[in-house]
Amino acid sequence: MSNTQEIPSKNKTFIPILIIAGLFFIFGFVTWINGALIPFMKTINELTDAQSYLVASASYISFVVMALPASYIINKIGYRKGMSLGLIIMAIGALVFIPAAEARTYWMFLTAIFIQGTGMTLLQTASNPYITILGPIESAAKRIAIMGIANKVAGGLGSVIFGAILLSGIDGIKEKLILVDDAEKASLLDAMADSVVTPYIVMAIVLFLLGILIRKAPLPHVEAEPIKEEKSGEKTKSSIFQFPHLWLGVLALFVYVGVEVIAGDTIISYGISLDIPVEQAKFFTLFTLMAMVATYALGVFLIPKYISQALALKASAVLGILLSFCIVFTNGFTSVLFVAALGIANALVWPAIWPLALTGLGKFTKTASALLIMAISGGAILPPLYGALVDNKKEGLLASGVNEVNAMAEAASFGYWILLPCYIIILYYAFWGHKVGLKKA
Repeated sequence: MSNTQEIPSKNKTFIPILIIAGLFFIFGFVTWINGALIPFMKTINELTDAQSYLVASASYISFVVMALPASYIINKIGYRKGMSLGLIIMAIGALVFIPAAEARTYWMFLTAIFIQGTGMTLLQTASNPYITILGPIESAAKRIAIMGIANKVAGGLGSVIFGAILLSGIDGIKEKLILVDDAEKASLLDAMADSVVTPYIVMAIVLFLLGILIRKAPLPHVEAEPIKEEKSGEKTKSSIFQFPHLWLGVLALFVYVGVEVIAGDTIISYGISLDIPVEQAKFFTLFTLMAMVATYALGVFLIPKYISQALALKASAVLGILLSFCIVFTNGFTSVLFVAALGIANALVWPAIWPLALTGLGKFTKTASALLIMAISGGAILPPLYGALVDNKKEGLLASGVNEVNAMAEAASFGYWILLPCYIIILYYAFWGHKVGLKKA
């Protein structure tokens, strides 16, 4: 019996690729609605800014806490059943929003978000390696770029749809809350909280149905290629810790997710700090998103026919370094455009790192995938560090006599220095890190 995996043909992978793209669409949609949930939760539960940002933290924490258990589950039940279970857990999380809204209790909302995050962790831990090994490893970045398009388009739709549902008239409600007595205030907040019930019931039904249908979907069984037998006298790989190129990939992915979140989540406040009107600045995140989608499409066309995924990663890292300098050393709207252009530098990093990090992992692929999923926590850690840099710089400038408007603009720009070491780490992985510990053919 041959030890070599039979790679499904293009005709056999077209439908599976569409199905997995649908899954990426789903967790893109669910992830990006956090932007609308944060101000919504802040209002209905009367939270501070710090408390409201626990919405994002609850989702990120689930990736760290549940990734290794998800890997264990997928090792036991396989990719297809893992995806199905992930969708069903997400549906359960959606249903928990209903009693949370009725009670208007913040910890119940956070529990619902954590449960949904657990389902997404399982879904991501199954779908990312599955799409990576569904075809030839050298074209994996192309397939993952297609997933990225589905993910980011869904994110745009999710933020627009839930923004319209949850945030419609929120400014007027805030004004009323200042004027009314406690009883009327409670009534207004209860009515506002009830607006999540219908969309989350619909979401739960859709997720439950998809969880059942994915069990019957035409997804071929795939496994990573076995690790090549060692030469006589050499030790066989027996531990996940024997793959340094994987651990360097986890680090590269950690800093990548951090810079991606910084590029998307700070650009609006950065524009406002530069005295750009809010009515214009509120669309800036869309600029970053559009840049990513366009570059994903370019990656689908170029990889692997014209460029390798390693070359795509090298180009992305170099561009990220150049844009980091451009952001810091330019002013006004030009500087904002350079922040948005980070979408171009970031788009192909995730698609390229996955296949490079999973090369040669064999039976360790599912555990390695869980470690890579845990690297998503970079999105929870690096943005606050950006904020700390901005705050410290601003305090120093104010103490030296710089007026507040200029101090805020200069400090916000200074914070982007955090990008430079991150892209240098990605650059190292692109040129050398992904080869560490791998034997030359």
